[in-house]
Amino acid sequence: MIKIYGTGSCPDCAYVEAQVEGNGRYEVIDVCANVRNLKAFLRLRDSHPAFDAVKRKGAVGIPCFVLDDGTVTLRPGEAGLQPRPKEAEGASCSIDGSGC
Repeated sequence: MIKIYGTGSCPDCAYVEAQVEGNGRYEVIDVCANVRNLKAFLRLRDSHPAFDAVKRKGAVGIPCFVLDDGTVTLRPGEAGLQPRPKEAEGASCSIDGSGC
């Protein structure tokens, strides 16, 4: 099962979540739903090198995908999903408007 860390208030996460709705191959973990989910995500984010570049940019690093083999990636394509198109309408999570 592929785990997806994200939250519904993030447009990139919402786009990914809509693709996996009803698909048992994916588990969506909303990091804003409860503190336990947030702590699990922060533990991963604080320790895994996949987040180094996003942390330097001041981004959160969601949606995040933990693949069946334990690989951690921030690229939806590596989890068999499509990223939100750049030209898609909707707010950005970043202060500078560059993404989430």
